[in-house]
Amino acid sequence: MNIGALSVSMATSSASQSMNILMLDKVLDTAEETSDVLTEMMDSVTIPGLGEHIDIRV
Repeated sequence: MNIGALSVSMATSSASQSMNILMLDKVLDTAEETSDVLTEMMDSVTIPGLGEHIDIRV
């Protein structure tokens, strides 16, 4: 394999890896935002008496 081909191959691999890292970063940011919104939604819902009693049958 010649040096030119190796250089192009390494540059392509590096660019691909950088793009994958950026995409993963975006996915993690989106997941964090979604979990924050879901947590706020769950905290805003209040049902009186929910969870006060547990029915257990043996």
